[in-house]
Amino acid sequence: MVTSARAITYADKPWVNNYDDGVPSTLTYPDQPLHTFLTETAKRVPNRTALVTNAKVPLFGRLSNEMTYAELERASNAMAAALVDMGLKKGDRVAIVMPNTAAFVISFYAIFKAGGVVAATNPTYPPGKMAYQINDCDAEFAITLSLFYNTIKEIQSQTKLKKVIVANVKQYLPPIAKILFTIAREKKDGHYLESLKSGDVWFQDLLKKYDGQSSNVTVTPEDTALFQYTGGTTGVSKAAVSQHKALVANMLQLSKIVGVYGVPGEEEIYLGAIPFFHVYGLVVVVSLSVYSGSKIILVPNARDIDDVIDCIEHYKPTLFPGVPALYNAINNHPRAKAGEVDLSSLRFCISGSAPLPPVTQEEFERISGSSVREGFGMSEAPTATHVNPIFKENRIGSIGLPLPDMEMRIVSLDDGVSEVPVGEIGELLMYGPNLMTGYHRMPTETSNALREKDGKRWLYTGDIARMDEDGYFYIVDRKKDMALIGGFNVYPNAVEQAIKEHPDVIEVGVAAIPHPQKRGQEALKAWIVKSPDSDLTEQDMIAFLENKLAQYEIPRRISFIDELPKSTVGKTLRRELIRMEEMDSQ
Repeated sequence: MVTSARAITYADKPWVNNYDDGVPSTLTYPDQPLHTFLTETAKRVPNRTALVTNAKVPLFGRLSNEMTYAELERASNAMAAALVDMGLKKGDRVAIVMPNTAAFVISFYAIFKAGGVVAATNPTYPPGKMAYQINDCDAEFAITLSLFYNTIKEIQSQTKLKKVIVANVKQYLPPIAKILFTIAREKKDGHYLESLKSGDVWFQDLLKKYDGQSSNVTVTPEDTALFQYTGGTTGVSKAAVSQHKALVANMLQLSKIVGVYGVPGEEEIYLGAIPFFHVYGLVVVVSLSVYSGSKIILVPNARDIDDVIDCIEHYKPTLFPGVPALYNAINNHPRAKAGEVDLSSLRFCISGSAPLPPVTQEEFERISGSSVREGFGMSEAPTATHVNPIFKENRIGSIGLPLPDMEMRIVSLDDGVSEVPVGEIGELLMYGPNLMTGYHRMPTETSNALREKDGKRWLYTGDIARMDEDGYFYIVDRKKDMALIGGFNVYPNAVEQAIKEHPDVIEVGVAAIPHPQKRGQEALKAWIVKSPDSDLTEQDMIAFLENKLAQYEIPRRISFIDELPKSTVGKTLRRELIRMEEMDSQ
């Protein structure tokens, strides 16, 4: 425990004292855009494997399912040249509509090299939601897989899309067609195309036509790099706009955390299971591994737990960035329960996007022998802002310590300005080199989220949090999710954590619903996914919580369901639970 003659303040940055040895408190950030790190790595380790597809067949018609850094550099140069020749102008947004594939990574760096802005979207979105994001970012180019081509054509007239580039699944990677097919919107969308509509072009044809060429576009660290759409867990999805320098800063901040293991980057093998269409995957997996010259095992569908486990056992990844739902799914896989899964290659796992239940962490560490560290991040600070140290104390329930060069404040929930004493809860504010510039076309939301204080533009996160005297932070809940029950503030996260302690509970979501008998008041409800063989009842759960929660914190309304609605990065969508309740009550 840190002690002092005076009270610890946020300005003291007490977290720095608990950094792992070798993690600096501040960094020097190079004046270069993100894609130049790929060029540097390709020069340093040209023959090092960059990407591995989970298939025992040729990749792009080649004799290997691996792509080296030299090949990735050459392919992204060719695609960048193609984009420019097709009319892409600096600052134009390009929609990437595909899962974790080599084509995604090639496109990601190609768009930057062409001076464009990446606007990736979930390829399994229904047409209306996909059209909203593509239309909102004004993308005139889309790069997709043939699996999702029909959806793109269905919505094209609702958007400004003029150019559609398609990687054919059969030509691109035959074995994943079946895997991806299971996450397609409808069976009629198909997965293999004999031909394209007039004006659309094959991804492979462009790589061949522009092979050996480059774009020759000047891109600066201040140029916009990314439109990252927020999960929309509490409303309309917003595009958080980030510059190259913000992505570079966050990548380098994370590199100092991961680097304390002392393992050369070229020996690290990342499991690329979290979706690359979210900034968590883009920074923690793609950008960080490319910077260090590591290998990425591409997993196109993380919902296929059989495939995830097969990838770990066959390709032996060492670093696994994941989400609690994914770790929990592995824990509950029949083979894992039977002790038949070999996860021993994993050295280190980072958990983000949602609170990590202690039981999930403990079980995954038990069956894998690896270390799981909970972290925290936001689309608005792409992507990570906190993580527990690797060698020093890992505090269960804490999101850990702020990354180097991050400043934190916790302010009153009443006025949003006054700092609360250390140890008390309030809204979490943050400042650092990795913050977004704002939300696209949303000036009011931008001014609410980014506010001037002490000459700095602070990000108001909307998260209720606290910091202990050692600088470890704890997320209590989202401000918008806080419930008022009988005049008391109730935090659904805390209630969920208590429910998850029951051995028969696999997952749970808790939210406030309109009280069915008391107009204008709220009631607490829990939606529980229980073990298949469990006979757990509502009364059993209420009795289980009697000694764990205050009376007003115990949900008196409980539903047992098969699956919780989640965002693409594993966050429980409480608004969807509330919507389900509204539909049931009609």
